[in-house]
Amino acid sequence: MKFDKNGQLRAINPENGFFGVAPGTSNKTNPNAMKTVFRNTVFTNVAATSDGGVFWEGMEDELEQGVSITDWQGRPWTGKTPAAHPNSRFCSPASQCPIIDPAWEDPEGVPIDAILFGGRRPEGVPLVYEAFNWSHGVFIGAAMRSEATAAAEYKGKVVMHDPFAMRPFFGYNFGQYLQHWLSMDSQGKFLWPGFGENSRVLDWIFRRIESEPIAETTPLGYVPVQNSLRLDGLNENINLTELFSVPKDFWLKETEDIERYFTEQVGEDIPEAITRELHSLRQRINNM
Repeated sequence: MKFDKNGQLRAINPENGFFGVAPGTSNKTNPNAMKTVFRNTVFTNVAATSDGGVFWEGMEDELEQGVSITDWQGRPWTGKTPAAHPNSRFCSPASQCPIIDPAWEDPEGVPIDAILFGGRRPEGVPLVYEAFNWSHGVFIGAAMRSEATAAAEYKGKVVMHDPFAMRPFFGYNFGQYLQHWLSMDSQGKFLWPGFGENSRVLDWIFRRIESEPIAETTPLGYVPVQNSLRLDGLNENINLTELFSVPKDFWLKETEDIERYFTEQVGEDIPEAITRELHSLRQRINNM
């Protein structure tokens, strides 16, 4: 990312393709991914079908009748064990994505109006919330925690620290990484279905970029006001109160965990601005 001559933040994506987790991807959850992967693609640790195709969990409704499956370990699949490895992958050229912007390779990059950090949290964290300002946004990214996926080195549903949703990919000192960001500005079931329904979250974000008054203040940041998230056509019964709740006891413990993580992982390299943001968050939670 860099600023252009007019002061607009712009970005390019240096990657040439997609390296995605296969299980859970289907024509129902991510149709454009499915349109991308079925040519010029390398699959790893997926299952194979008797008609020459591939298979993984989530594709059950797309399986032709009479087709048999060989699992990722080369054994006939009976349905009692995973057909594909939980971290099985597809590697496809980005140019095959049917909705990619025609100017995706423009060296000038695309204008950036919002930066999104995402993760999996089964409870306690609102579906979407907006930072108060740039340094608060950097703090939110640094303090992110997420339920581990098959891509992580941990097994089971453990909530782990995942700063900026890219912890495994940090290439240098965490404290210096934070300072770099700051230097850019002086039921076992999730409450939200995710996948394609996240377009509703993006819609709210786009409207906030246009300064629509559709947010209210919480100790964490700005969250959608009542009825501002467009839910028309959504088949799920969504508990909006719980989806955007900020439980005090949960966040008191969360701030303790964040502080411990910063102390252990960043130590004296922690930027003062991040320390101030943590202190401010704790004060806002205590004042609830």
